[in-house]
Amino acid sequence: MLASIYNHLSVCLLSCVQAATLLLFNEGEELSYSEVQERLNLQEEDVTRLLHSLSCAKYQILVKDPQNKVIGKNDKFRLNVKFTDRMKRIKVPLPPTDEKKKVIEDVDKDRRYAIDAAIVRTMKSRKVLQHQQLVLEVVQQLSRMFKPDFKLIKKRIEDLIARDYLERDKDNPQLFKYLA
Repeated sequence: MLASIYNHLSVCLLSCVQAATLLLFNEGEELSYSEVQERLNLQEEDVTRLLHSLSCAKYQILVKDPQNKVIGKNDKFRLNVKFTDRMKRIKVPLPPTDEKKKVIEDVDKDRRYAIDAAIVRTMKSRKVLQHQQLVLEVVQQLSRMFKPDFKLIKKRIEDLIARDYLERDKDNPQLFKYLA
């Protein structure tokens, strides 16, 4: 997007939605959060990310009322008429979505289930097993899929004990018994 900002020509590198948002301000002097959301037909989290990138990040192309770093549903936005930058090319990045966090959480959840299944499978076939031997067999089973963390295996064993799948031996706390 090529922008002439008060006799200073700049090349703004924007995403399509950022450019569409700035074009909304050709129609009106000031727009509210809900007006931007309605006109662009976007979800709340996307509008929040979008307006944050244009009003609260490095390049404050929009002015926000009230002036703080948090985007609220009652906020008003207008074009920053005093905006200048000495750079000829301005890149305005859009903050990343939380999808990456969600994917990591989903992978961790799937791995917990895989570790639980490997522990139960091993204990079902062996009935009684030492802690170290159990951990080694679980690691061996899961090493084809991913490299399991020893601390996570220990947490999953404790969780299975709490859910009455396993129990510790009364005489030797390093010995586990499978409960059917």
